Amino acid sequence: MFQGKKLVCFDLDGTLIDSVGIWNQVDAALIQELANIEVDLSQIQQQRDLQLKNFKHLPDPYLEYCAYLKALYGFAPNKEEVKNRRYSISRHFLDDIVELKPQADLLIQALKQQQISLALTTTTSLFNVQRYQDNNRNINSKISFDEDFALILTRENVQNIKPHPEVYLNVLQAFNLRPEECLIIEDSLVGVEAANHAGIEVVGIYDQHSAHEIDLIKAKANYYVENFAELLSSFNNNIH
Repeated sequence: MFQGKKLVCFDLDGTLIDSVGIWNQVDAALIQELANIEVDLSQIQQQRDLQLKNFKHLPDPYLEYCAYLKALYGFAPNKEEVKNRRYSISRHFLDDIVELKPQADLLIQALKQQQISLALTTTTSLFNVQRYQDNNRNINSKISFDEDFALILTRENVQNIKPHPEVYLNVLQAFNLRPEECLIIEDSLVGVEAANHAGIEVVGIYDQHSAHEIDLIKAKANYYVENFAELLSSFNNNIH
């Protein structure tokens, strides 16, 4: 899978870092605070995934998601205030709870040693990426986004979020590469579909919060692995 590749692109949430479940907890805390309602975490994720897909063509899908929560649970604040409160709640989780996926750092270092370029291609915000870099010792003690990645593309760099291929088409242009010279690592169905639409080979990697999509991910990904240990083993076998 790594043969002839000059660039490897990593998604962030659910791929490099164990964070998807964190956003379920953030939204649960938001709903509890503003509506005094307890909601099942898996229900929250399904709602969020569906609404972000529905709102993907709008300028700020996350703002509209907050408007959806406001309408569904009867929040008093306006959608901008809900969004601000959501990110305030998230700071503790982003700084102290989120961790790097096991052995992700080892794959990053192995790729760099072979002069393969790395890009971070995420639909999360630059604010979150910088917060992980500056404040989260679980992450910044093992990798440096600024030093390890030749290019970082976030929500602010695209008009269309995944499954639209814009972020990956931008990567190809930035590095002046052909699709066959690039490999993408994604945990979610929308990420895999974005890679498919860009014509780039993609590795699906397991994340418990994408388990409900696993059959489709396996069907649409060029490769599938359970974890970074398996991916690292494949890479080491490829170069020896």
